Amino acid sequence: MTSTRGHHITVEPGTEHVRVLRDGLLLAESRRPLVLRETGCPVRYYLPPEDVRTELLTPSDTRTHCPFKGEASYWSLPEAADLAWAYPEPKDEVAAIKDHFCFYDTELIAR
Repeated sequence: MTSTRGHHITVEPGTEHVRVLRDGLLLAESRRPLVLRETGCPVRYYLPPEDVRTELLTPSDTRTHCPFKGEASYWSLPEAADLAWAYPEPKDEVAAIKDHFCFYDTELIAR
């Protein structure tokens, strides 16, 4: 866990079955997500790149910076800009999420 002035982040291996669908197209499916909990944010599931259909995604020029996680890179579909992101060089406190993909819309199948 990382904690800075009331801001907490935890990253733990999850047992959830997570799927990402966009207009009926399966983009990712994992039974081994990393579960990131962060103060003031919804729970996010970071999926190993092997569980993501990266051949369907196009790297975006978008970059954002989080003071707690680092700089994020984004990926898109032709009709959905920046629907996934990853941290290629995350801060040490959240190093486990390195190169794992996170999507805005995920579907939990089972816990």
